[in-house]
Amino acid sequence: MAARTKSAKDRPSYRCTECGWTTAKWLGRCPECQAWGTVEEYGTPAVRTTAAGRVSTAALPIGQVDGRQATARSTGVDELDRVLGGGLVPGAVVLLAGEPGVGKSTLLLDVAAKAASEEHRTLYVTGEESASQVRLRADRINALNDDLYLAAETDLSAVLGHLDAVKPSLLILDSVQTVASPEIDGAPGGMAQVREVAGALIRASKERGMSTLLVGHVTKDGAIAGPRLLEHLVDVVLSFEGDRHARLRLVRGVKNRYGATDEVGCFELHDEGITGLADPSGLFLTRRAEAVPGTCLTVTLEGRRPLVAEVQALTVDSQIPSPRRTTSGLETSRVSMMLAVLEQRGRISALGKRDIYSATVGGVKLSEPAADLAIALALASAASDTPLPKNLVAIGEVGLAGEVRRVTGVQRRLAEAHRLGFTHALVPGDPGKIPAGMKVTEVADMGDALRVLPRARRPSPRREEAAEG
Repeated sequence: MAARTKSAKDRPSYRCTECGWTTAKWLGRCPECQAWGTVEEYGTPAVRTTAAGRVSTAALPIGQVDGRQATARSTGVDELDRVLGGGLVPGAVVLLAGEPGVGKSTLLLDVAAKAASEEHRTLYVTGEESASQVRLRADRINALNDDLYLAAETDLSAVLGHLDAVKPSLLILDSVQTVASPEIDGAPGGMAQVREVAGALIRASKERGMSTLLVGHVTKDGAIAGPRLLEHLVDVVLSFEGDRHARLRLVRGVKNRYGATDEVGCFELHDEGITGLADPSGLFLTRRAEAVPGTCLTVTLEGRRPLVAEVQALTVDSQIPSPRRTTSGLETSRVSMMLAVLEQRGRISALGKRDIYSATVGGVKLSEPAADLAIALALASAASDTPLPKNLVAIGEVGLAGEVRRVTGVQRRLAEAHRLGFTHALVPGDPGKIPAGMKVTEVADMGDALRVLPRARRPSPRREEAAEG
């Protein structure tokens, strides 16, 4: 049951000992009789202590606790199971947060239909849409199941009533900010309401052994809306990410009491719904018959999953005094650093006076330093209008001194590149075990890395300076 708010009788009050005037807060001077130091507290509730009571279950040695009750059950979506650590644990509460329109409701409706069965009913409670609107989406993505129950409620007591009537094994609430308790003051979505609704559903989940998926809104800064306590109370926090103009969606584990927090699930959002991608690297590559200048491939790690991604760069003569620097999917600061390293350490002076555009393919965002070498080579290739060799991947962090530093997971990255048919790789020194049939070149600095460009078209600072003169 939801906790009741304190009544007015339980709250302390203050009274003037001279004239009897009362107020809800302490004041140094009575505004009625103008006397100083006469306002004193009265009606303070007595201090209560909690006495020891009967325990619900006796404490047992940890070796005698039955761990089979916490066995994970599959959601029917392999990519989500990967992030959750195998599936949903009975009694677990999962918070899924993401930007509006990213596909949270579509994913959870698909999970609700695939997880429902005769032995395990699913209850989908929507507070943002009507039941008929959710049914239309279910028809579109083929998420119909006789054991999937649907309710449109915004009252916490009504939601708890549905739990008694349906007795589900999985509850999905979309979203926690739209449900309110009548016994708590404040509008839905407020801190007190969110704390009360989440606390009541967490208690119900633990008592019934029911898995619960809560949808959470995010602020304009990308943080989960509501009190920070909400993230501490739940067992799993998932972040649903993706550019609404791209097909790729990522489910990233932020907190997980039942598995690793460095797993990432990949999904493709399309007109018929959302589909898990066991091999998403194809979204980030452009297959061409001939190599094109200004493109370089790298292998990034999303969690523990290696993904092959393509970096593209384009340089053109600038028509304005201050050349443009435009990036998409890449950090602007890291691209600027690579430009400075190429100009100072690689002796490529043409970049400073040209408009430079750099981007990734497929909407992937590359933020880890392991993509530095690929960014630098793509820029150098675009500046010289010379394509890099086909089937080449570049992995490594580039320092301001021009050195190529080691990164984590080089062996996993090389294995993924070899699986997709790439035969040549540029990596930092000491890469470890190399896949059979793959040529790996160790580079110590940018000078070594730029040697992969054909000599005839490699940018020459002397030639450019003579042309300018």
